[in-house]
Amino acid sequence: MLPALHAVQARTGWVSRGALNYISRRLTVPPAELWGVATFYHLLSTKPRPPIVAHVCDDIACRLRGGEALCESLERVMGPPGSSGGAATWMRSPCLGQCERAPAVLLTAAGETARVTTVAPVDGGAEQILDALRDLPDGTDTRLGAATPAERRRVVSRSVPQVGQSGLRLLGRMGRVDPTSLDAYRESEGYRALARAVSIGPPAVIEEVVASKLVGRGGAAFPTGRKWDAVAKAEARPHYLVCNADESEPGTFKDRLLMEEDPFAVVEGMTLAGYATGCERGFLYLRGEYPLAAERMAGAIAAARAAGLLGDNVMGAGFTFDIEIRRGAGAYICGEETALFNSIEGKRGEPRNKPPFPVQVGLFGRPTVVNNVETLVNVPALLREGGAVYGGIGTGGSTGPKLFCVSGEVSRPGLYEAPFGITLRQLLELAGAGPVRAVLLGGAAGVFVGPADLDVALTFEGTRAIGATLGSGVVMVFGASVDLLDIVRRIAEFFRDESCGQCVPCRVGTVRQEELLARLRARRPLGSDGQELALLKDLGQVMRDASICGLGQTASSAIESAIFRLSIAGQRS
Repeated sequence: MLPALHAVQARTGWVSRGALNYISRRLTVPPAELWGVATFYHLLSTKPRPPIVAHVCDDIACRLRGGEALCESLERVMGPPGSSGGAATWMRSPCLGQCERAPAVLLTAAGETARVTTVAPVDGGAEQILDALRDLPDGTDTRLGAATPAERRRVVSRSVPQVGQSGLRLLGRMGRVDPTSLDAYRESEGYRALARAVSIGPPAVIEEVVASKLVGRGGAAFPTGRKWDAVAKAEARPHYLVCNADESEPGTFKDRLLMEEDPFAVVEGMTLAGYATGCERGFLYLRGEYPLAAERMAGAIAAARAAGLLGDNVMGAGFTFDIEIRRGAGAYICGEETALFNSIEGKRGEPRNKPPFPVQVGLFGRPTVVNNVETLVNVPALLREGGAVYGGIGTGGSTGPKLFCVSGEVSRPGLYEAPFGITLRQLLELAGAGPVRAVLLGGAAGVFVGPADLDVALTFEGTRAIGATLGSGVVMVFGASVDLLDIVRRIAEFFRDESCGQCVPCRVGTVRQEELLARLRARRPLGSDGQELALLKDLGQVMRDASICGLGQTASSAIESAIFRLSIAGQRS
């Protein structure tokens, strides 16, 4: 269903009732069900709008870099968001995953040759956006022009400051190896892991992953080897593999850069997972706001298939595995694995109750392996080095290298790789942070920490000890001048908008939470500030206890940590 809706949106700029009726007949889907899906995603429009749209990020990382001022200037020259007059309009957008290049804008142009591109950073104000709207590039990112190795390294180093450093396991190819060339990937140790996997067999591959103690890098930190072993042993067939590339956590951009700058590593990681667990088909569920990642991944999959590294009889080893890309359409909740399944299956992206768990009943009701991009990119490296060696990196409870997405008020924002155990202070020094008032760990669903916590070890056990979380690797820095009440109000607005509405605690709780913060900021509490803060705690507890999925369960985490840990309730604008 989503590919059909994407096709209509790309051709006409919106999804008309006539188009919905046609899709409904062709797919034999009830019109009401199709309407429910089409209205679920914010990149799809069921109302007429101009063919060219600028989606302007006003989320927290971009707010720190002038995103709100950019919105105000666009409103002065183009009218209110969503204005239907003229050939172009603009809209406010949640995080676009370009936090290291903030502020950012996603441009979409409908027509016979649909075009999507990202402008980041926007350092020329509204005029830069108007110029880009008048002359949209042909569906490519400006970084595709980096033809020479020196130019590629220069461009990539803006987002990956460690480019060229030795000892990098996950970022070592970035800026050095042509991401569009399969030959270049193979010359830099590519597909050696798959060759070794074929030589030792699926059970031994899983044993290596178990020995490495690799856990999921998306936030849940579930042991990868245990998940793979459960699916491999599941009797129901077929088995499916899903790479969760719907990276929508505000402040997170690691998976985007991996797909843009090392796409063959993602393909090899997926192939290894498919081989080990008996999956013949994999789905890459790719965030809709990542045009360059989509292009690079499609190119890598096609090249691998042409070289016999995907499809029937992979590497001549007698096993079948292939990958299909499914693009999301703008829904944070689809990062939750069961909501993602529903989205692929043509349903609204609403989470399912657990149990049953995906390793038993997942995509299309079959045993399913779900890993995010960073997790899968670790697998080729650990198989080349050996699981035991990989498990010796980091700490006993947190093994291997970790990617950190550093943004906000630092002089060198970007993606950093470090072994688990680096302290927050050391990481901030690498990124060129000045005096720190607060750091948001884990993104909008994470926790704010203060200056007293800067010596915490960035490990699962270290952050847990101080009541924080690593989450998806977000490290967003706030200086002394930031209005943190405005930041937490924007986080509350984000969760209100992104709640799927399926369960009452989240649907109502996120709205009441935002209303409460607005009252505090406007100095209009219901009763006293103390009563409002007690109500905030009650709201958070109900959402944690009774929400179906992690969105509602974590919607108050960052907000409560800012209010009670950093004592910002007395701050006023």
